[in-house]
Amino acid sequence: MKWHKLDMEIPEEDFVKLIKLEGKKICLIKHENNLYAVQNTCPHAGGILSGGWCKNGHIICPIHRYEYSLQTGRGAAGQGDYIDIYPVEERVDGVYIGLKESFWKKLFS
Repeated sequence: MKWHKLDMEIPEEDFVKLIKLEGKKICLIKHENNLYAVQNTCPHAGGILSGGWCKNGHIICPIHRYEYSLQTGRGAAGQGDYIDIYPVEERVDGVYIGLKESFWKKLFS
């Protein structure tokens, strides 16, 4: 895992927004004073999660209202799917998101 520092100020209020990190589109979320990073595409029908909203600890897809836990990535009961979640660390010098390095990137770097 490689940690990447975000180059942005984190607002005080809750938000759901798209960020780009190492060429990857990530949905960054601040919900109830906690930061989360999840994949930006809904696995159900390809909706853009950064266009959605949070409710009861879940990100809600704006297309079909599918919901996914911000803690585990699991879909709601009966959905049978999940989203990728990325670890977030708030450090003294900023906020970091952990991304897995691909086999090929490790091999050739």
